[in-house]
Amino acid sequence: MQPKIMMKKKSVSASKASLVLFLCQMISALDVPLDLSQPPTITQQSPKDYIVDPRENIVIQCEAKGKPPPSFSWTRNGTHFDIDKDAQVTMKPNSGTLVINIMNGGKAEAYEGVYQCTARNERGAAISNNIVIRPSRSPLWTKERLEPNHVREGDSLVLHCRPPVGLPPPIIFWMDNAFQRLPQSERVSQGLNGDLYFSNVQPEDTREDYICYARFNHTQTIQQKQPISVKVFSMDSLNDTIAANLSDTDIYGAKPVTERQPVLLTPTGSTSTKVELRGNVLLLECIAAGLPTPVIRWIKEGGELPANRTFFENFKKTLKIIDVSEADSGNYKCIARNILGSAHHVISVTVKAAPYWITAPRNLVLSPGEDGTLICRANGNPKPNISWLANGVPIAIAPEDPSRKVDGDTIIFSHVQERSSAVYQCNASNEYGYLLANAFVNVLAEPPRILTTTNKLYQVIADSPALLDCAYFGSPKPEIEWFKGVKGSILRGNEYIFHDNGTLEIPVAQKDSTGTYTCVARNELGKIQNEVHLEVKDPTMIIKQPEYKVIQRYGQVSFECIIKHDSTLLPTVIWLKDNDALPDDERFLVGKDNLTIMNVTDKDDGTYTCIVNTTLDSVSASAVLTVVARPNPPFDLELTGQLERSVELSWIPGDENNSPITNFVIEYEDGLHEPGVWHYQTEVPGTQTTVQLKLSPYVNYSFRVIAVNEIGRSQPSEPSEQYLTKSANPDENPSNVQGIGSEPDNLVITWESLKGFQSNGPGLQYKVSWRQKDVDDEWTSVIVANVSKYIVSGTPTFVPYEIKVQALNDLGYAPEPSEVIGHSGEDLPMVAPGNVQVHVINSTLAKVHWDPVPLKTVRGHLQGYKVYYWKVQSLSRRSRRHVEKKILTFRGNKTFGMLPGLEPYSSYKLNVRVVNGKGEGPASPDKVFKTPEGVPSSPSFLKITNPTLDSLTLEWGSPTHPNGILISYILKFQPINNTHELGPLVEIRIPANESSMILKNLNYSTRYKFYFNAQTSVGSGSQITEEAVTIMDEVQPLYPRIRNVTTAAAETYANISWEYEGPDHANFYVEYGVAGSKEDWKKEIVNGSRSFFVLKGLTPGTAYKVRVGAEGLFGFRSSEDVFETGPAMASRQVDIATQGWFIGLMCAVALLILILLIVCFIRRNKGGKYPVKEKEDAHADPEIQPMKEDDGTFGEYSDAEDHKPLKKGSRTPSDRTVKKEDSDDSLVDYGEGVNGQFNEDGSFIGQYSGKKEKEPAEGNESSEAPSPVNAMNSFV
Repeated sequence: MQPKIMMKKKSVSASKASLVLFLCQMISALDVPLDLSQPPTITQQSPKDYIVDPRENIVIQCEAKGKPPPSFSWTRNGTHFDIDKDAQVTMKPNSGTLVINIMNGGKAEAYEGVYQCTARNERGAAISNNIVIRPSRSPLWTKERLEPNHVREGDSLVLHCRPPVGLPPPIIFWMDNAFQRLPQSERVSQGLNGDLYFSNVQPEDTREDYICYARFNHTQTIQQKQPISVKVFSMDSLNDTIAANLSDTDIYGAKPVTERQPVLLTPTGSTSTKVELRGNVLLLECIAAGLPTPVIRWIKEGGELPANRTFFENFKKTLKIIDVSEADSGNYKCIARNILGSAHHVISVTVKAAPYWITAPRNLVLSPGEDGTLICRANGNPKPNISWLANGVPIAIAPEDPSRKVDGDTIIFSHVQERSSAVYQCNASNEYGYLLANAFVNVLAEPPRILTTTNKLYQVIADSPALLDCAYFGSPKPEIEWFKGVKGSILRGNEYIFHDNGTLEIPVAQKDSTGTYTCVARNELGKIQNEVHLEVKDPTMIIKQPEYKVIQRYGQVSFECIIKHDSTLLPTVIWLKDNDALPDDERFLVGKDNLTIMNVTDKDDGTYTCIVNTTLDSVSASAVLTVVARPNPPFDLELTGQLERSVELSWIPGDENNSPITNFVIEYEDGLHEPGVWHYQTEVPGTQTTVQLKLSPYVNYSFRVIAVNEIGRSQPSEPSEQYLTKSANPDENPSNVQGIGSEPDNLVITWESLKGFQSNGPGLQYKVSWRQKDVDDEWTSVIVANVSKYIVSGTPTFVPYEIKVQALNDLGYAPEPSEVIGHSGEDLPMVAPGNVQVHVINSTLAKVHWDPVPLKTVRGHLQGYKVYYWKVQSLSRRSRRHVEKKILTFRGNKTFGMLPGLEPYSSYKLNVRVVNGKGEGPASPDKVFKTPEGVPSSPSFLKITNPTLDSLTLEWGSPTHPNGILISYILKFQPINNTHELGPLVEIRIPANESSMILKNLNYSTRYKFYFNAQTSVGSGSQITEEAVTIMDEVQPLYPRIRNVTTAAAETYANISWEYEGPDHANFYVEYGVAGSKEDWKKEIVNGSRSFFVLKGLTPGTAYKVRVGAEGLFGFRSSEDVFETGPAMASRQVDIATQGWFIGLMCAVALLILILLIVCFIRRNKGGKYPVKEKEDAHADPEIQPMKEDDGTFGEYSDAEDHKPLKKGSRTPSDRTVKKEDSDDSLVDYGEGVNGQFNEDGSFIGQYSGKKEKEPAEGNESSEAPSPVNAMNSFV
């Protein structure tokens, strides 16, 4: 019979302790449904000690419930309070709450007293606590005359506040006239009684506005004491004005400030006592005087201060222990200590206790004939007295009830009847307070009823407790059983917990715990059941947590927070910074799975937390962001210990900005020689803030310091003060002294001048000395100004000299310098190397020998020999059009060398020259040598045409580089079946003078692979391969074919064209590679079904092989073709616009047009009409057709896929052939061989191609030379 509706569990983050407390609260509450008869229950009442604002109405609360609804009455000071007789007092409808009208003339003081409320119905009466009503008071300070406080420096002082007694006591604080709180410290602080204590006064304590304020919270008023004046004096500063205000005794007693050992200002004496009630806050205070200011320490004699409940306040002068208990009783000692001694005080603390519940009586619902008990147990110090009341009347004088028996703190009920219903009050009291509890006995006979909502849905997270409600009521108390599922068996076992209030607890819910649960309640009067539903969800997890980040200032940082959650739960993600909301700053960008901070600043440093909430659970993860930056510059640079050659520099480091300083760099400025220029001096570790610096004489030093951390260097510090060192002789001589002649008859002596600070004094000069080596000569010396070069003229050619350079200033010379060896100027070598011999090693390599020239004829430093060699002619074909000399340099005194990269079967010439620092000597006589034959390159092309049933026609070109005399060609071929297996290989030798052959007796409809190469007497060259197929019948080839592959090459590109026979819409590709190379073929895809392609990015002067194939046609490819790109050379195309004949022609055309314009003008003035346009159209000359007005160009080549009509005036038929009758011009007449026949897009470049403007609609167009026809048309 203990009904309770359980709250829905919201989060698995609740601890087990809170869950137990929650269940206990449910069990302790006893609610009878309000539709059933029940005695009154007090539900709300005012506090026992009720302090009211005397300016507002007094409201004394008393609310109760019961069936039938209770009626209310009040007593005041123990007697009945008849509210009907007082017009200022009313009772709220359906309530016992009193409203005393003070604002309409009533006085709060008239209603002071003790009030008690009684709620009564036919089943009993409940009473409230005794409510003591007292109006708050905020009296004014009594007026008093405050004398100024004259205090000697170092003495103690107490400024008394003594606030008026108010209700409740006021809050005390000290301020000045400007309403600013007075600063407090270990020396100056406010005591618990409100007084202001000075452990020792200082001159800065002198002021006239020490004001104590009392704030009364209930009335929201602040009272102010008169200002207190304090004047602090000392004997040293005693002036006549102060002396006039002091007595002779005071002056006599004024002594210099002396230190004093501590003396306690409060509490006084050595011991005191303190009584505090259980559960309250214990405050103990010790304030001491002394100089220096004493430090306070607290201990508990015979024990430890309670952990987690002990706090120190007011600069450790106040010991605070919260929630005290009897165990906190004992002796507490405070110790005040300074360097002169200590003082202590012991406070004996006794903890008493007002009554507190051990077992409070609880409502009892019984059915007729049942037994029961009411228990009232309380404790306190001293132990409280327990008394019982029945319906508000002491039980001793209450009406008799044979079913009850009082036994001390327990009332026993036996065989109760309906008339036994009543409300019982238990009162536990001692000298410190009382407890009053109402508990009713309600006798009812009721069948079971379930109060939990039908089909209620519970949702929990897996592995957390699930609490399923079955709040019930019935009398006698029903028995509760739980079932799972529609036809499930009764739930039992350790995996379930059954609470007295009907709740079913599943301590660790799993996914299989999901389902429908049925609660059944039954007693002797009936049975009822209810279904609830449980869903177990997957827990929310952060699978990618934010990580610790270190980021530089002004950088960008991102924290990840990737979550996994139950698909039926909708998570929300919240980001916090230092457990608070993110700053309202657009730099913070919150994404779906991350937080990004742009342009990070120092204030972004902190802890960032990602919190993920669902309706059932919450998880979080945090990471720290550390913002680092370059350190702040050091400051407060100071120079100490100044000596002639050293000084000590110290500084204070700036903020390291979260990245430790690794080192300091010290720089100096020489304000005397290089003002404004800073030089590196030294560096020290980051833990060091002083350094001893070595100095040079005659330097006006300033220093600055730069801090360095992992992020970078700080800004330089402000410069230190300047320090000028004394002058001295130079310590060192110039460095890097050299003697090198610039002409055959001179010696140029150079050196690196001393820097300004190295001069050590004014008047820096240099003494330059020299003499010829190995000759018994005296030193020649000269003193020069502060320069770095001196030239000695009239020297022999290339002879060694001893040289030295010494520094000096106005104070004297530097130490004796060391000597260096130099040479006078060089001249060109006089003779050429002799006995030049060439030994040919193979067809591409030769070795050359020569005799060294005498060293005297070199006339300088021998650097080596240069071999000039060049190809005169190829022995297998005509000479090349130009001679390209090659040079090889051999360093040092080497007398032989290898000549690589020669061409086989060629005639070469070479000569040798000696080289010194001045240049090259004369060349040796040309030496002629020849290279032997080598293997040839691959044939230039191999074409296979005219396939028949049993034959193929082969055509080929001779090798681009025969490298000797060709003796034959070798042809090898073999059949290939449909699985690409190779058949037997057949070899045929062909005479060298042949260029084609018909291969007969082949199998019909068969694919063959051919291998073809050339031979010299040395051996066979590289081969080219090709494949071809014989036809199945004479009407049509079995396979498509690609034939007549032709190439036209320029320096870096080539235009490839071919003819295709086969199905439409074939996809072509072009393969190419360097001829004779074993590298894989390179493949280019042809866009669309065009029959031409431009290969770009080729190397000038290189032989290439090329073939064309079609995708998806059994790997069908054309025969190979070989071509060679033109050599890299300047274009020899003549700019036609600069030719004299062209200029003359243009002038004639211009004159003719001018004459025509004059004639037309004359005819028009005569009224005639000359149909020029019609005549031109009727007698059009095909050679001078005018261009389109919008285009200005002749017709051009059009891609077949473009399907664009030819431009007006085109001289090319639609079949893309140039007919003889259309133009007698040929490609050969105007082309530059293979160099210059085609542009990169395949268009012909010739003397008659007109220069066009670029038209976006027409794609890429070539740039062409100006045409005389175009020029003429531009005049028309």
